[in-house]
Amino acid sequence: MAVKKIPVKKRCPAIFVTGTDTGVGKTLVAAALARHFSLQGLKVGVMKPIETGVKNPDELGVDATLLRWAARSTDANDLISPYRFSRPVAPCQAATAAKEQIAGDKIVEAYHALRHDKDLVFIEGAGGLMVPIRGGYIMADLARQLEVPLLIVTHPRLGTLNHTTLTTFAARAMDLELCGFIVNQMPENPGEVEKETPHLLASLASADLLGVLPEVVGSEQEKVKTLADEIGKLPAYQWLLGGLGIQP
Repeated sequence: MAVKKIPVKKRCPAIFVTGTDTGVGKTLVAAALARHFSLQGLKVGVMKPIETGVKNPDELGVDATLLRWAARSTDANDLISPYRFSRPVAPCQAATAAKEQIAGDKIVEAYHALRHDKDLVFIEGAGGLMVPIRGGYIMADLARQLEVPLLIVTHPRLGTLNHTTLTTFAARAMDLELCGFIVNQMPENPGEVEKETPHLLASLASADLLGVLPEVVGSEQEKVKTLADEIGKLPAYQWLLGGLGIQP
């Protein structure tokens, strides 16, 4: 059965997906969003502008490969992931080891080339907003240069109140637009801390809670498939559509 295509409010809205910490499932959420909206009939573009820890930098890394699969993308590798480095460290360190310097202009150029025929684009950053890309230039600066709003991915465990509010505070302080945040990895049987986290974050983070996604198991593709299905069931699904710039 054909899926009715979701209309968009404007030409190709784009979202910069960032995380509050390592291990929050940022790549899985970005890939799940790409898959969900691709299956709804939208032509989705994906980018992992900088990926480190890539086994063979001549090819896409693990994260970019998952994003490409999820979006059913046929874009060139250098548009999806302009910078790929072998060392599993911060972008500035990985680039130095490879005797390169990361240029924001190159990423912006790839973004505009990729987005011209798309309905929606998801850009996944490397780590959080303060991750250094080169001297005096951090991930938040790249998001600003791309001129796209942030979607923050966080978790429900102890420490998330501090990490998430710090991330939203930093984004506001740097005049970055926030479309909202998603709480990922909610346990099937959450404890008291996990149960209270979404409500507390909604009152503290100065950003819209766009959804709570469950902790999932399986291969990376299986996890993405499960999360993509869960996205359509979110009670705040209409808020999510609005936050992403898609017509509810």
